[in-house]
Amino acid sequence: MTVQGADRLREELNHLKTVKRPRIVADIADAREHGDLKENAEYHAAREEQGFCEGRIQEIEGKLGNAQVIDITAIPNSGKVIFGTTVTLLNIDTEIEVTYQIVGDDEADIKANRISVNSPIARGLIGKEVDSEIEITTPGGLVEYEIVGVEHI
Repeated sequence: MTVQGADRLREELNHLKTVKRPRIVADIADAREHGDLKENAEYHAAREEQGFCEGRIQEIEGKLGNAQVIDITAIPNSGKVIFGTTVTLLNIDTEIEVTYQIVGDDEADIKANRISVNSPIARGLIGKEVDSEIEITTPGGLVEYEIVGVEHI
């Protein structure tokens, strides 16, 4: 996991523990005041939300506890693609440049140009160097890329 990914998880965990959990507890207490719990939809909805919240807290704590956080900025740039690097690729056929950061599975977000280390593109990139040409098998067929840049940001 990258440092930024770990920070985002810590922020979410803090929000869940300090904001959402107390709000849910207050919602449950408020719903209990309305009387019969068997037919109280607000109570059941709050309890269900509490279950989701507690499950997410446990999931995040587990991920952070088992994660190996890698600070890519502390690693000297050798021009080789490794976990955490930001890679600029040139599609040889279309001449379109794209930039991706290679991150852990939990951090992957294609809209933010962060791809999982286990994705086909990342697997094809790992270990390659700047100016290398690679072929990636995509759902649309074989695509040829040239690695234009590798950054540690």
